[in-house]
Amino acid sequence: MADLSDIPLNALRAAEAVARLGSLSRAGAALGVSPGAVSQQVARAEAALGRALFERRPGGMVALEEAGEVFANLAEGFARLGQAVEAARRDRAHVLTVSVAPIFAARFLIWRLADFTRAHPEIQVRIDSSVGLVDFAASDIDLAVRIGPGGYRGVACERLFDQRIVPVCSAEMAAGITGPEGFAERPIIRDSSAMFGWGDWLRAEKVALGAGPEFSDASLCFDAAMAGQGVFLAFEVLAHDPLARGQVVAPVPRWEKTAHAYWLLHAEGRSLSNPARLFRRWLRGAVAAEGLGGSAP
Repeated sequence: MADLSDIPLNALRAAEAVARLGSLSRAGAALGVSPGAVSQQVARAEAALGRALFERRPGGMVALEEAGEVFANLAEGFARLGQAVEAARRDRAHVLTVSVAPIFAARFLIWRLADFTRAHPEIQVRIDSSVGLVDFAASDIDLAVRIGPGGYRGVACERLFDQRIVPVCSAEMAAGITGPEGFAERPIIRDSSAMFGWGDWLRAEKVALGAGPEFSDASLCFDAAMAGQGVFLAFEVLAHDPLARGQVVAPVPRWEKTAHAYWLLHAEGRSLSNPARLFRRWLRGAVAAEGLGGSAP
């Protein structure tokens, strides 16, 4: 049996392309060569392997059924080679693309990103502000941060921190509130697109919440709370820094977890580039340092 170093890579690539695409012409178009050149490479592959891979018919080449395992392994191997080349290119370019939900980017990440840049000035970070699904195979995105219940399929998924919520308002609005029952006497700002509700924060308390302004964006709701228009049940990423700065207060500072969490996603089966590994380590450290989700600093 021939040693792997004796097998021409281009010949194997041509054979895999013919098996996958079904014809010499389509394989030639994909590889950028003529059908005749593909046919010659297929013959080289069969000679090097010492076995037939195709049946020659008047209409063209048909992959032999008994060669199915060979072609499946070749397809997987070339896919992994492509991933390795892409990872090497990313490492060389030192460019990192991170897709982040807009509020996480604007309210948390941007204010701390300079720390990563100072520690790794050789890495250029590109932020893609998006909440849509990420196709890592068809994009240049290295990492993505998403919020949800988890269980994402087809991607590697790491839990960053739990989503927590707390009611917030202006200091003036908070005056006189000593417990959850105090919210019944204040306007309640509602987010029509929220993934949680007051039932996720209230425990056994039976509080009849009143009316108030409603918005379809959490940032607008939060700004309305800062402006003194009512009480808003805010999630931690939105409220963390403004609470620390005194822009809002939490009259009843009791954090409750929702059914969602923040997740760090990347391509399944593909090793992370060095910039991506460094960013993942830094992001986890930044989250822990702030205690998001109740994580230990």
